[in-house]
Amino acid sequence: MAYIITIAIYLSLLLGVGIKLSFKIKNQEDFMVAGRKLTAPILVGTLLATWIGSGDIFSVADLSYNHGFSSLIGSAGGWIGIIVIFFIAGRVRHFGQFTVPDILEARYNKWARLLATITTIIAYITIVSYQFRGGGWVVNIISDGMISNETAIIFVTIFVILYTLTAGMLSVAYLDVINGIIILIGVSLALPFLIHSAGGLATISANVTPRAHPVLGNMTWIKAIGYLIPTLLLALGNGNMYQRFFSAKNEREARKSVVGWIVGVVIIGVALQSLAVIGSSIFKGLPANESGKIILLVAHQGLPTVVGCILIASIVAIIISTANSFLLVPATNIIRDIWQRFINPDISQKNIVFYSRITVVLLGGAAYVLIQFYPRILNAAYAAYTVYGAGITPALMATFFWKRATPTAGAVSILGGMVVTIVWEILTKINGETFLGYPAIYPALFTSIILLLGISLLQPPPAPEKWQPFF
Repeated sequence: MAYIITIAIYLSLLLGVGIKLSFKIKNQEDFMVAGRKLTAPILVGTLLATWIGSGDIFSVADLSYNHGFSSLIGSAGGWIGIIVIFFIAGRVRHFGQFTVPDILEARYNKWARLLATITTIIAYITIVSYQFRGGGWVVNIISDGMISNETAIIFVTIFVILYTLTAGMLSVAYLDVINGIIILIGVSLALPFLIHSAGGLATISANVTPRAHPVLGNMTWIKAIGYLIPTLLLALGNGNMYQRFFSAKNEREARKSVVGWIVGVVIIGVALQSLAVIGSSIFKGLPANESGKIILLVAHQGLPTVVGCILIASIVAIIISTANSFLLVPATNIIRDIWQRFINPDISQKNIVFYSRITVVLLGGAAYVLIQFYPRILNAAYAAYTVYGAGITPALMATFFWKRATPTAGAVSILGGMVVTIVWEILTKINGETFLGYPAIYPALFTSIILLLGISLLQPPPAPEKWQPFF
């Protein structure tokens, strides 16, 4: 009961603050980029709370349970990507728009904007879907099964939708600071208690899941790199992060925020993986579709109640902050990059906010439907990372680092990466295992890069005005 009371209080506070902030929403900038007023400390909190999501709680924990600290290979991709982002964060803020498709149209053409929007919707709704599943697991476990998994997922879905449509980025950014603090406290406090509960480091080492290889765990190199690359590409092109840089008060605040972000991500990421590795020595022999729950089991059954409640609150903070962020971005894309750009350019500010909220509801419903396609969060996470990373990131990085990329090449690159990923995932689903033994990231990224390079080099260089704003 203590766990349920903790979560009920926490969620009530979140929703109450979100409703209060909703009265401050006056226009598109308020809802989509928080009025462009965020300072570095606020940005650090929201970047941290958004990046650390169900992917870490469930999919990386799944890897850590089965492969030990070899799971750091996958996480390292994100860390490398964030370091690269440091060098372009100021330029993103200087550009001063709302979305990644805004950048891609300015650099390439309207088709790049449209294709990037479609890719973002597919990827981000997949990510939101497994936040719902993960949140459902939390409610199901802390209620000791009294609330069925399906009912719990519906509850989480409704809450996230309501919370997101209240105040948009304004509520997300400021409350993410609180979420970030809770996450740091929760995982840091839980670790020493769990080591003690597990019987000490020697006992843990003797009882963790056996590893076939000291570096790879039970993975092959193909699988290990297949986890690293999608995470790297998602970090480099993540629309959530660019939207937050657009929300920064100025370029200096945007760049400063990345330093705190990378430090926090490494600390929390390693701590969460440690919880999963230690948990594997206590909760042994979990099947593949259950091993992703290891950190939840640790919080609920492996820690003193008070510490467990704090860790559960941290997990819920991670899920909610990630879900509403990844729900807000595609809603912004649809209204900004499709409706306002192609259908009704003269739409009023009031209607932009109104239709954005309707879109949040519709996309939330779509994410709930998509849950059925990926029963295992690990698979859903890396499919989403791949379709976004292979589809958008090569063209987006060329925007800042390669003047020679042409408009046609950028658009076709996005299309190629997106289509190959979707086809590969469908074939994998039909086949029952990874198609041809290779994760989708390999053919998808190869296709995207070859199209970008090949078409660009076959065409005349783009006009200087296409690349100058980004250099």
